[in-house]
Amino acid sequence: MSKKIAFLTAGGIAPCLSSSIGALIERYNELIPDAELIGYLNGYQGLLLGKSIVFSEEVKKNYEVLFNFGGSAIGNSRVKLTNVKDCTKRGLVNEGQEPLQIAAEQLIADNVDILHTIGGDDTNTTAADLAKYLEDNGYGLTVVGLPKTVDNDVFPIDQTLGAWTAAEQSALFFENVANENTTSTRQLIIHEVMGRHCGWLTAAAASDYRKRLDTYRWLPEINVCRERWDVHAIWVPEMELDLESELVRLNQLMDDNDCVNIFLSEGAGTDAIIREKEAAGEELRRDAFGHVRLDELNPGKWFASRLKDSLSADKVLVQKSGYFARAARPNGRDLELIKRSAAAAAEAALAGESGVAGLDADNQGEMSIIDFPRIAGGKPFDIDEPWFGELLSAIGQPKTGKVAGH
Repeated sequence: MSKKIAFLTAGGIAPCLSSSIGALIERYNELIPDAELIGYLNGYQGLLLGKSIVFSEEVKKNYEVLFNFGGSAIGNSRVKLTNVKDCTKRGLVNEGQEPLQIAAEQLIADNVDILHTIGGDDTNTTAADLAKYLEDNGYGLTVVGLPKTVDNDVFPIDQTLGAWTAAEQSALFFENVANENTTSTRQLIIHEVMGRHCGWLTAAAASDYRKRLDTYRWLPEINVCRERWDVHAIWVPEMELDLESELVRLNQLMDDNDCVNIFLSEGAGTDAIIREKEAAGEELRRDAFGHVRLDELNPGKWFASRLKDSLSADKVLVQKSGYFARAARPNGRDLELIKRSAAAAAEAALAGESGVAGLDADNQGEMSIIDFPRIAGGKPFDIDEPWFGELLSAIGQPKTGKVAGH
């Protein structure tokens, strides 16, 4: 019996969305080639509005084209189905309507047998809400998610899709930006890296960047020396920041090298920034999930304003690698994981098993179908990882304690 299988991608983009669609198509071509495949446009927004596109035979035949593109071929949006007020305000449902019910009824009206949600913690917790609603109301539909986020911060997923590529691309981004250290004396460069609550991407990007430096030839006789291009500090939300001690260390590096390069997680210091802005009477906008919009906080700019005088910097440059990194197509390592995850997701879906396909930290990191209730955001980066300790030691930064709550 033929199946109708729907796809949606949601949340911020990552280097895995289009490729995940391609990998799912590839596996379904093998398992059930006569299946009807559709994509809801712009994530849960398209589901609520009943806007979808049919994957033609041409699409099914040429799925591998999607492996070469970042972003999502079917579009994204940030919609939380349990946030009735926001869905109503945005015109996605009418006053008095229940978004979960509208979404479920649309899936039934479209005769969908399987729904694949591709997104991060917010997307998959929303998928969990939808799956529970469907189950509680007797809708016979299977929902299987894929864990996407460059932050690598989803419980209990060992490695989320797209994170490796984002780290690699963030390193590539800074490889060029670092050359700005030649444009001024005593220059401070802050590389602001994505990661609202999790510093994994910042740490991984710094590690990847230093590995790139390992391949360089240097010419210190004309000031082309590794010390100037190196990472001098890595600040992540999970590790206490002893700013007074750091300033002593960084001032010495500024004196020695005429520059300081900091890799800053966008989540580092945000609590202090929010407190400061709210105390000043500022009203901070939040998204549908209650997150303060980070573009309003500008952590890099906030730190820059405080470090310029402390480091006697003649020039300060803040550069954000977020869009550059998250919009890339997946690298080979990520694409392999995407294909493994998609294959597991398709096989589980056809067996009627709902959940999220991913590397389960509670199952020795094995590819598993993880029950939706076990999926949660906010997984912190483990600063006790040996490789991170080695990284800090290599750049001369003392390791401090864990921030409470991480």
